[in-house]
Amino acid sequence: MKTEKAILVHLSTSFKEKAAADIFMEELRGLVQAAGAQVIQEVFQFRTEINPRFYIGEGKVDELRELIEKTQASCVIFDHNLSPIQQRHLEEALEVKVLDRTQIILDIFAQRALSKEGKLQVELAQLNYLLPRLSGKGQSLSRLGGGIGTRGPGEKKLEEDRRRIKDRITRIKRDLQRIQRRREEQRKSRQKYPWPTVSLVGYTNAGKTTLFNALTQANRLVSPKLFATLDPTLRRVTYPDGVSFLLSDTVGFIRHLPFELISAFKATLEEVKQADCLLHVIDLSSPQCQQHIASVERILEEIGAVDIPIIKVFNKIDLLPDGEKMREGRKRINQNSVFVSARTGQGLEELKAVLRSVLFRDFQLFHLRIPYEERHLVESFAKWSFILQKKNLGKAIILRVFARNVHMLPFLPYLIQGETN
Repeated sequence: MKTEKAILVHLSTSFKEKAAADIFMEELRGLVQAAGAQVIQEVFQFRTEINPRFYIGEGKVDELRELIEKTQASCVIFDHNLSPIQQRHLEEALEVKVLDRTQIILDIFAQRALSKEGKLQVELAQLNYLLPRLSGKGQSLSRLGGGIGTRGPGEKKLEEDRRRIKDRITRIKRDLQRIQRRREEQRKSRQKYPWPTVSLVGYTNAGKTTLFNALTQANRLVSPKLFATLDPTLRRVTYPDGVSFLLSDTVGFIRHLPFELISAFKATLEEVKQADCLLHVIDLSSPQCQQHIASVERILEEIGAVDIPIIKVFNKIDLLPDGEKMREGRKRINQNSVFVSARTGQGLEELKAVLRSVLFRDFQLFHLRIPYEERHLVESFAKWSFILQKKNLGKAIILRVFARNVHMLPFLPYLIQGETN
């Protein structure tokens, strides 16, 4: 497949945006390269008002036209979300494919999706994005079809009329609802056990999967690629005494994550909303650390996950020469944070200790003596407590359990006095 040659465009409409323009362009460059294109030129403009016709000024459009002719660029990519009309006018004026930030992110997601659910969610997001961009005469469909390369829903689908595309959207939604029901059934079956659930969230490339592997001793693919994880993965993490929790790795977030993706990935993001605790993984070595934190917090608010307990996990301290000093200083400022290197293992035991204090704050250790004729009660304990020790004495069964106080109320007569803590 021929590599696309791309010109990138960033428009700043305020002095604050202008000051960060290079950083925004760097992120767009990373996205475009992740999608498989070659960046050959970057164009900046400062303008206090957006041009409703072209987004950028008409003089800048003329400049782009000359640049395309000079460099033989095959596409122009904007670090913004363009309206259907703006995109159409730009393509007519420039006579090359014009893409926006949303299309690039959708394109990367299309490459990364592995499961049936992931592929359906991406296709739904793409079709919802493209539907209002289908012109009545079918103009620009070949350009709209596949983002960079041919990873969109495909030109064949886009050449169908609106009704057929809407029918496809309806079918995808129906399939996703079935998958969501299965996921809900799995979630309910997990509720039969005492394991709380923890979800990893964070800006893309913050090191979530490396941390997931470090905590679970799993072997998931660790990749520097953006959005390397699309499909949620669940693993059990067990403490030395047998107490455990479930850890979920989910899709990475990014600045201006497209609404179409948030909507389409509703079932996946439900894992985040249903968690008992969130680990917000942050790349402490990134100069955009604070902006990334703000972006993730905005998305958590959008999906309704702000009321869940959150532990900030500042990752990659091994990449900072003064990492240990910063770790101690930041801890004094923010007690609800842990500083780690998922790669070297530094700080992981502290993280697990903090997690335990949050997840099991209303749990306590109990010793019980269950008469042998009532041994059927032992099975019920496994559904809502951790049985850490079980000893059969013939006439009775001695249990050492870790459970919530409220669950133990019916079993007070079986407590061995003086042995709770």
